[in-house]
Amino acid sequence: MTEKRMLTGDRPTGKLHLGHYVGSLANRVKLQDAYHCYFIIADLHMLTTKPSKEDVENIALNAREMVLDYLACGIDPEKSVIYLQSAVHEVYEMNLFFEMLVTVPRLQRVPSLKEMAKSAHLNEMPLGLLGYPVLQAADILMPRAHLVPVGKDNEAHVELTREIARRFNSMYGEVFPVPDVMVGEVPSLVGTDGNAKMSKSLGNAIYLSDDVKTVEKKVRGMYTDPKRVRADIPGTVEGNPVFIYHDIFNPDKEEVEDLKTRYRKGKVGDVEVKDKLTRAINNFLDPIRDRRQEYEKRSGYVDEVIFDGTMKMRKEAEQTLSAMKKAMGLSGAWNKISRKAEKARKKR
Repeated sequence: MTEKRMLTGDRPTGKLHLGHYVGSLANRVKLQDAYHCYFIIADLHMLTTKPSKEDVENIALNAREMVLDYLACGIDPEKSVIYLQSAVHEVYEMNLFFEMLVTVPRLQRVPSLKEMAKSAHLNEMPLGLLGYPVLQAADILMPRAHLVPVGKDNEAHVELTREIARRFNSMYGEVFPVPDVMVGEVPSLVGTDGNAKMSKSLGNAIYLSDDVKTVEKKVRGMYTDPKRVRADIPGTVEGNPVFIYHDIFNPDKEEVEDLKTRYRKGKVGDVEVKDKLTRAINNFLDPIRDRRQEYEKRSGYVDEVIFDGTMKMRKEAEQTLSAMKKAMGLSGAWNKISRKAEKARKKR
């Protein structure tokens, strides 16, 4: 096992979907044998767009569902640290220190923040959302990660982390590695509606835990070529969500090419194309669903995984924060004051 470290994670807003899998989860499973892996349940980040009391009260439930998806996809808690962000208090201090190293105009140039605010129906940008990438930098640098697998929309956030790491090291001494970013083979998966990336909030997602009938219903309702009102009309394959999904989830490439050829010639109907896609997606999801059910039977197991991972992360975070303060000289300032205070008390 290499000494290199990897960090990535998700906000606990519910179950994960196919977009999460192709955007990041697949890479995490591949890399857990090559890196020390840290997977964050980013509940503090969730507060930037979902701060209601109801949302907060659902964190534990959503975290369990999310971690069940992790385990079902093949993430091994014996090889990886899965932890709850808010329970590792060092991240609050690190976030504060890093905020001093970034300007507001630099944060305003991060392209995904405005889209996040729009998706959350926010008319104005909360300070916490503007500082979202700074808190992400604290997450990434807390275990001193070398690699960050993310979806395409978070690539710019990791670039800011790289800038913060370089600035801190330049000002105070080498403490942090400058992490690399890894974007999934499918950086952003289009939703079933064809209008945006797959998203829980937009209701255009196929979840990793969806049953066979639910997948069938969602695929049947998928957006396709709007100009093709009859099966004998030649259709467009490029950019067509149904064929994008076939390319990703259907391992029978000969079948996919045959469907594309006939679709372009108007010799196959949407029903056949979608039926075969339904079969392919369900075949892909079957082992994930089976593993999920096995973990669900183990009462309290997921909570143990989160608890144990969080305790491991606390130790790691304590070491990192101590190294930061030592490099900055903050530890020295407190030590001088406390020693002088003790001397003064003894004299009295």
